[in-house]
Amino acid sequence: MSTLELARKAKLASIPLSDTAVELRNRALLAMAEALQERASEIVAANQIDLEASAELGDALRKRLVFNDKKLADVVAGLKALAGLPDPIGRVMTRTELAEGLHLQRVSCPIGVIGIIFEARPDALVQISSLCLKSGNAVLLKGGREALHTNRILAEVIREATVSVGIPGDWIQLLETREDVNEMLHLNEYIDLIVPRGSNSFVKYIMENTTIPVLGHSAGICHLYLDASAESRMAAKIAVDAKSQAPATCNTIETLLVHQEAAGRLLPVVCEALRQAKVELRGDEASRRIVPDLLPATEEDWSTEYLSLVLSIKVVADVQEAVDHINRYGSHHTDAIVTQDAATARFFQRRVDSADVFWNASTRFADGFRFGLGAEVGISTSKIHSRGPVGLEGLTIYKWLIDGSGDTVAPFAEGTRKFTHRTE
Repeated sequence: MSTLELARKAKLASIPLSDTAVELRNRALLAMAEALQERASEIVAANQIDLEASAELGDALRKRLVFNDKKLADVVAGLKALAGLPDPIGRVMTRTELAEGLHLQRVSCPIGVIGIIFEARPDALVQISSLCLKSGNAVLLKGGREALHTNRILAEVIREATVSVGIPGDWIQLLETREDVNEMLHLNEYIDLIVPRGSNSFVKYIMENTTIPVLGHSAGICHLYLDASAESRMAAKIAVDAKSQAPATCNTIETLLVHQEAAGRLLPVVCEALRQAKVELRGDEASRRIVPDLLPATEEDWSTEYLSLVLSIKVVADVQEAVDHINRYGSHHTDAIVTQDAATARFFQRRVDSADVFWNASTRFADGFRFGLGAEVGISTSKIHSRGPVGLEGLTIYKWLIDGSGDTVAPFAEGTRKFTHRTE
């Protein structure tokens, strides 16, 4: 079946799906969890086929591709947790009485059809589809070709489970080829939003080749700034976690900035901790005077997303220079400061132009699950609609509703009364 036909089917299914009761959507999520457990052996067997066909992948990519009993248990737990979250649809955001008997409301509603292109992580298919279902959106899913067999069975299980409780079956569609992606980019009539997850070049390609709104980030060049008052053990602990806990992820730091007044105190401790974590360190001239065996950093390093155990280091004059460096070279994703000075921390959080700005915490917290959003469909560095980890709220928009009693515009213009009540 063509991508066009799959998109049409998803569009048709999105209308009744948007009007389902939250109790039905929650039953569907629990049915998904039960079905995944029942067919665990089939899913793991399909994943083994993908793993055997992808033996040439690097360790980091291969780790993402694995869908074993532990990954299955994690996604099942996520589905159950998501079923317990409040309904994101139908939330009254504002109420206004335009005149006596004439009431205006702004109410949350699904976006419609979401096209999501994601990396070779089968667990992402479950997370993404479940978020779309809970928020009342139909979804077109295109996963990495390395996970083809795993994605096929996961989509089949999810579809059958949700249909069994009364959800329109065409709400979830699986795309499989690169040609499907290129066709998807031109289906403005049927797809309301595209969320790409992948390499910088890939996300940029998507953004430049479609007129459908795109929610995503083209890079994850994240920073950790150690201020003059930073405590050395805390700085080392956060730096190691933010760089080495999962180096191939977009919320991993790529550059460490250090205040010149604290560099002599902090850098030896922090660099030693990073070396213990097997991180290759590159430094500017000032940092190499303190830690001489650092590899030399170049101008290119400041704008490089390594996605590996490599970190560049730069000494800065103060928090203002740190902010300037981040806003110039960063990707507006996630940046953090370590400091004991609250005023400096708040200055940093106000001035750094990123979706996530943390104080005394690892950048690895930039994640929908850790934010309590249930999961995420991706990270957005956009300043329109949704920013940061995109969970249920980021998959909804709103519509304006008016309830009247025969009102017309002509007399309404004369001496109207306005009362506004906002709800959380």
